[in-house]
Amino acid sequence: MFRLIRVIIMFITFEGIEGSGKTTQIKHIHRYYQRQGQSCVVTREPGGTEIGEKIRSILLDPQSNTLCPMSELLLYLADRAQHIKELVMPALAAGKTVLCDRFFDATVVYQGYARGVDTRLIHRLHELILEGFKPDATILLDLPPAIGLSRAWEQIDNGNRKSAESRFETEKLSFHEKVRAGYLELARREPERFHVIDANQEEDKVRRDIINALAKA
Repeated sequence: MFRLIRVIIMFITFEGIEGSGKTTQIKHIHRYYQRQGQSCVVTREPGGTEIGEKIRSILLDPQSNTLCPMSELLLYLADRAQHIKELVMPALAAGKTVLCDRFFDATVVYQGYARGVDTRLIHRLHELILEGFKPDATILLDLPPAIGLSRAWEQIDNGNRKSAESRFETEKLSFHEKVRAGYLELARREPERFHVIDANQEEDKVRRDIINALAKA
């Protein structure tokens, strides 16, 4: 059994490596909130807005293999600035809970820990864009990168994931190990915000663990 989530307006982000099950679990949590009578919006980064989807098509295209780390960073930040202004803030102001597939933590670990961009610079730029705004809760779906990548490629091969958005799946295993280590370090630094969930479990068990974590948020 799990506890009911209190109906409170929240901005909840979902993080994790490729193949960790974020998209699947967000759908479960969206349905759960709706059953609780909470108005809820699901969005993602990159994307979430018309402009953001155009930026997403560049960032995740495997043909964008010459994109340098700084260009990659600035595109993510442009997407985030638009997303916050156009969708996230208006939804929260309207009394809706927002469930977001990736947010600024992903930029810190992918472009910072894994790509090597100075994380202090990333935080300074986020201060300009976000002005102190942070998620109320962050669900980190954690599992070994080898397992996550295997899942991701299986989804690409069976058509459940777009091959046109597979740029990060083509990165070496060592890259994804840095990403995972970065996420776990962020979770260690902010235990009050992060809820680390073992994603190497059955889908329904992961769902129950997330619901229980959010009930305490």
